Formats: sequence, structure tokens, C-alpha cells
Amino acid sequence: METRNEKQPVVVVAVGGNALVPDNNSFRADLQQHNARLAARHIVDMIEEGWNVVLTHGNGPQVGVVLRRSEALRETIPATPVDFAVGDTQGEIGYMMQNALGNELARRGLKVPVVSVVTQVVVDPHDEAFASPDKPIGAFMAEDEARALSEKEGWVVREDSGRGWRRVIASPKPVRIVELEAVKHLVQQGALVICCGGGGVPVIEEENGELRGIEAVIDKDRASAILAETLGADLLLIPTGVERIALNFGKPDQKWLEQITYREAAGFLEEGHFGVGSMGPKVEAILDYMRGCPEGKGVVTSLDKVRSALKQESGTWIVPDPA
Repeated sequence: METRNEKQPVVVVAVGGNALVPDNNSFRADLQQHNARLAARHIVDMIEEGWNVVLTHGNGPQVGVVLRRSEALRETIPATPVDFAVGDTQGEIGYMMQNALGNELARRGLKVPVVSVVTQVVVDPHDEAFASPDKPIGAFMAEDEARALSEKEGWVVREDSGRGWRRVIASPKPVRIVELEAVKHLVQQGALVICCGGGGVPVIEEENGELRGIEAVIDKDRASAILAETLGADLLLIPTGVERIALNFGKPDQKWLEQITYREAAGFLEEGHFGVGSMGPKVEAILDYMRGCPEGKGVVTSLDKVRSALKQESGTWIVPDPA
């Protein structure tokens, strides 16, 4: 395996779990593999453009399936802990993306090894998120079933947007990526690394230094921000459902943004221009990364516009403030 040119820029690409499962009709393995092949084309485009790619991914739909399967069989098979489900889906999605990326690279005559790293991410056991869990996971249930499981399993349950009751768990902030040095080494050796799947398997560090898995989920974009910062990446690219970020999205005075500075992005975020559950966390993650890497940049665009975005022909670029 050849070491890449040290001057080759590094991009962390944070692909959402919905890239493989865009709707409830896409859970079949063959459909997920088809979507992985589509995503791989755009990711390999970045390699052809001269970027050293590190790929992270969401896993919300896939973890939901693991937990629903576990819940359906809970009378005969012990329940699957959430941290196990995250590790499970890191392997599942990692395999699909390794296979799709490896095949796409081979088709283009590019000799780039692809490797997935099951990644643990340390969280603070005293994070305020544990006091007020709010991240829905698993299947929808009737209220009586949810309350019974809350009593039996110690779950926190909550009604979710009029669609039924669900279990909710904490989503603490990531503190440290355990396998960071291994990821760095692989990147330096020229590998396309897939890591921090689903935000990473959440673990806490005991006083004796041992790591223990915990029932929680970590936001994928937050974990990607820490990864990009600690790798010293040149760019954090977050694909989304639209080509660019907009001010006043969906309103008559909507304005698409081509390039904004760190300070402008922070101001728009504070003013509430970006949705709390949609664009807001993506912009916040890029700003978190740029605080630690003052020369770094961020891009938000749709996956199919990645090649043109890297040429600054599309997407919304977030750049450092002028000196």
C-alpha cells in the first residue's frame, strides 16, 4: 500500500443513513446495496478530483430495524443493547460501502484500499443529555405497551409527533474518538477509511481507564466534526437533500447561499435561519470543526453535486473570516 502525497488534501464526508434507506420501502438488502453503489460513484468522484477521503455515515434507519427486530423477539431472545446495535450497523453499512467503493474504484482503475473501522466514541457520563433523554429510537407503540415496557425495562418513553409512543434515549456530545490513531495511520497510508458510523459506539471511560458501552446515540455530524478537527482535515463536507443552504427556506423571500464566512454562518444560526432538526446541526458541526481548524472549510450540498461543489460551482461553502 503506497503512502499518499502529503500535500493531498483530506476531506471528511459525513453521509446520512438515509442515503441508503431514503424511505420505508427501501429496507431490502438489494435496494440498500443499489443505493450504496450510487453513493459510491459520487465519493469516488472526490478521489478522482485529488482528495483523500474519510467517510462517516449515519445509521438511524438501520439501528431502528435492529431494535425493532429485538423488540419483536424480546419474549424469546434477550434484548439487543443500543451500543451493540450501533456496532452491528457499523459492520453492516461498512461492508456495503466497502464493497460498493471497492468495485467503483476498480472500474476506474484506481488502486485505493478501502477499510472500515468499528469506532468507539467516548462520551461524558455526566453530560446533561442523560438527565433529559430526547432521541427517539426503535418502533412506534401504543401508549399502554410503551408504559408497560417502561415499567419492566426501565425505559423512558414519550409520545412522538402524534404517530405513537417510542423509547427515547440520551444523545450526549462526543468527547474523544478511541480509534483515532489507527484511523490516522490508515489515512496516511493511502486508505479510504470508513469510520464513526452512526456517530460511533458510545462508551464511557471508567476511573481505571476501561471503556464501557452505554445506552445512548451520538449525533453523526458532531462526531464527524471532532474527527475532521483531530485529523486536521482540510474540508468537512456534509451531503444533504438540497444543493445549497438557504435563508428563509421555503418562504417567498428564500435566498440560496453560495459562500458565507464563519462569522456570517454563526450569525444566521443564532438568528434561527437553519432548522433545528435539519440544516442547523450540519452548520453547527462545521462551525465546531472550524473552531479547532481555523484554516479549514465546510461544504453543504447534495451528494450528486459533490464533484461540482469541490470545484466551487455548487453547494454552500463556509469559509474562514477574512484576516
